[in-house]
Parts: sequence; C-alpha cells; structure tokens
Amino acid sequence: MRRPVTATAGRSLLAVAERWAARPAAQRRAASSALMVAVALLWWLALPPRDWWPLFPLGVAGFVLALAGHRLRDRVWLAALCGAVHYVVALRWMTDFSPPGYAAVAVLETLLLTLVAVVSPGRSAGRWAGWWLVAPAALVLLEAVQYRFPFGGFPLPALGLSLVGSPFLALAPLGGALFVTALAALTGGALAALVAGPNRTRIVAVATAAVAVAVPIALSGAPGTQGAGSLDAVIVQGGGPRGLRAIFTDSMEATDRHLATLERVEGEPDVVLLPENVADVDGPIAGTALDETFAEQARRLRTTLVVGVTEGQDHGFRNASVVWGPDGDHADRYEKRHRVPFGEYIPLRGLFELLSDDTRFVPRDAIVGSTDAVVEAAGKPLAIVISYEVFFADRVADGVRDGGELVLAPTNASSYVGEEVPAIEVAASRLRAREFGRTVLQAAPTGYSAIVLPDGSVTRLSGLGTQELLDRRVPLRTGLTPYARTGDWPVLLLVALPLAAAVVVHVTGRRAVSSR
Repeated sequence: MRRPVTATAGRSLLAVAERWAARPAAQRRAASSALMVAVALLWWLALPPRDWWPLFPLGVAGFVLALAGHRLRDRVWLAALCGAVHYVVALRWMTDFSPPGYAAVAVLETLLLTLVAVVSPGRSAGRWAGWWLVAPAALVLLEAVQYRFPFGGFPLPALGLSLVGSPFLALAPLGGALFVTALAALTGGALAALVAGPNRTRIVAVATAAVAVAVPIALSGAPGTQGAGSLDAVIVQGGGPRGLRAIFTDSMEATDRHLATLERVEGEPDVVLLPENVADVDGPIAGTALDETFAEQARRLRTTLVVGVTEGQDHGFRNASVVWGPDGDHADRYEKRHRVPFGEYIPLRGLFELLSDDTRFVPRDAIVGSTDAVVEAAGKPLAIVISYEVFFADRVADGVRDGGELVLAPTNASSYVGEEVPAIEVAASRLRAREFGRTVLQAAPTGYSAIVLPDGSVTRLSGLGTQELLDRRVPLRTGLTPYARTGDWPVLLLVALPLAAAVVVHVTGRRAVSSR
C-alpha cells in the first residue's frame, strides 16, 4: 500500500534533523552562528519604519532552531552574537543622542537576550513535546522587562513594536502588547517545531499555529467599548530642522513656527493640539506674553487649545500640556509623570557626570508631575500622555480608566535626524489605540504627527520637518477593554507556564540520569 504523503514528509524531516545532529560540533556551531546573524537582521527589518512584520515570527523560528542541540555555553554566545548584531544595527539612531549611551544600551539588551538562551532547551530539545514554546515565552518576558527596566523601562527596542501592521494586533484589546508578541512568537516557535520536532510535536505545533493565526482574524473591534459621539480635532505641526539639541537652539523659533501654523486653522474645531515643548518660559506660563498669545488664539477659534509648555524652575523644570478654553482662560493642565532617563533627568547624576560630559545636555532635571492623566476639552474628558509616556500602557490606562474618551499624545522627537524614533513612536500609538479602543492624536513639532483610529489604523500621517495641519472628525469611545481592566498579569502568568514546565522536565531528567 502506498504510504501517505504527510507521513513520508514527516519521516523525511526527522531524518534531516537526525543527520544535522550527527554533524561535527564545529559545523553545527558555524551554521548556527550564520543563522543567528540572519535572525538579527530579520528582526531589524521587521521593526519600524521598515515594518516587514512576517520576519519577526520567522526570526523567532530561526532563533529556536539555532539554539536547539547546543549546550549552555554555546547557546549563550550564540544569543550574544544575535543580540550584538541586532541591537548595534537597530539602536544606531541612539548615536544622534549619546554614543556612550548607545553602547551601554546595546550591551544591556544583548545581556538580556542571552538570558533567553539560558532558559531555552538546548541538547534536551525534542525530549518533551513543548520544548519549542520555551524560547518564545522567554522572549515575551524579555519584552516585559524592557517595559520596566532599567530606570522605569526602555521599550524602544521591543520586538513587539514590529507587529502593529499584522493581524496579531487584533489581540491587543484582550492582552495588550505582550499578548500580541506572544502569539506571533508562538507562531515562530511552532514553525521551528514543524521543521525539527518529532511527529507528535509537529501535530501539536501545527494545531497551535493554526489557532494562533485564526484567533486574530476572528477578533475584530474593541470588546468592552462603546461609541460616544465624535469631535473635530486639529493637530498643528510647525515643522523645521531636525537633529537639534534644545540647549543649542532658540526656543522661540519653534514657538513662532507653530504660532504661524496655528494662524492657518479656520472654523471652530472642538480641540486643537500642539506638540510637546512648543513654548518655553521661566516660571509658570500664567500671566506671560505667551499666555495671552495662546489665549487669543483659543478665543479666535472658539476652541479648546492644548499646548506643550516647558516651565523653568530654580530646581528643575516642568513638562506640561496646558489647556486654554474657548474663553481664553486656563481650563486644565497635565504634567508629565514618566520622565525620559538621560533626556529629561539624569539618574545617579553624580556618577554619570564623572563618566561622561553628555550630562551637560540635561543641565537640570524634570519635576515629576502629580496631575490626573485626563483633561477636559469641548465638555469631554480626554486622556493625555506626553511623548515617552505613550510607550507605557499603564500611563494611558490611567487616563482611560478615569473616563478619557480619546488619547492626546503630544511629543517631541526633533532631536533625532532620521525617521526611526518617530516611526517607532507611531507604532506605540497604534498599540495604545488598539489596546484601549481609543483614538490617539499624536502631535510632533517636526513629525511624525498622526491621527490613529481605535482599530489601530493611521488615517492621517504628516511628513518629517514639514509644516502641516492634520484635521479630522474623530470618534470618541467609552468603556474598558479586557486589557484595560487586567493589565499584563494574565499574559505574564500564561507565558510562565512553559518556563515552569521546562524547569520540571530539566529537574526530572537530571534525577532520572542520576538514578541509573
């Protein structure tokens, strides 16, 4: 009787895997090294602004296969090779900001990636059906760490930011960015198991991958949220040169460009949003000439005007978004709470001043804000985050849980020459929009400014360095998505399961060997 094609294919793949394991160790190490370099480049190509998202799960598959069959020492240096190539390439934009910081962050992220290799199955790969789940689960935990460490988190290298254009984004309302990353990584792990696993593992892997692909397609909308009308919004981008340090420029130049652009706004929009750091004053803005200038514009347009203001203090500065109502009076304000380390404050300042003179770029530290993350505009509560805060779901969650029906995200990435950081920030805004089922209005002085709808799609996007007005009638929503209620803990518990299982298998295996 003729053998089934699937059975024949399965035995062929297994034979290939067995022949590979029988090759000399030096050949396997060389091939795994080449594969790790390819993985590093695939992950880089998947990230914004390139956005080739299928390369992320493909890279995960390569990462799992490169580690399989190797002892711990080899797994560590293979992951270090992958991390060194990936982070040196992916973080090169940091050289515009701080070359020493670039080197330090690349080393730190590489060390974290080696921990993924430490917990991943090596020579024991294939001894239990779930071996291919461990590295994907550890990569999700790596991303969770990046959102929290060091100095409150540095998530810009997070691999999950490459998935905003993928169908996996549909999972964001259920489990946030980590759930999106988890399912994409799981798909990559399943692909690795399909290539190198025994028959029983392939069956489980195929079924798991099918579910991983089908679930995002089946999900749509933002569960738990409801429409609450709409409002007319305008984003003002003043444009100008990029790659300039704030301490080396005249702040009034940016102010004048935005005021000139603001003059072009017509009609009576409900809210007009200007970027972060548009106005720079010594002391509170109340009672200054700029206060009256912005108040006059709010009265002219009969609108709620939200403007990014830097207020200098003797002991630091406040990074705030100040709200003028249609009558020209101060209606509200929000002060940034999650500061940018080495951008808005210097942690361990005394130590770092000894190590580098780059600390001169941040001569004084930002004061941590204490205001609620909601402002009133056109009679509606709007959630608000400033710049770096859009990378952190907990900051957006504060405003949404307090009733915010839309998210304002003024930012300033004009210190960077290229499009990497602005594109990464748009990706973060898309994640937050989908996680919480809210429109996100991102305003930047030199781009990218964007209008992101609750489904995560970008409906308006500015250029870089251009003077533009982005206007649209945008939807408002109320209610909370499941992720807004639970945060990251359900996903963290879920990905901990294969890691715990790997520990049990490892311990059981050692006991079995020692008992012989």
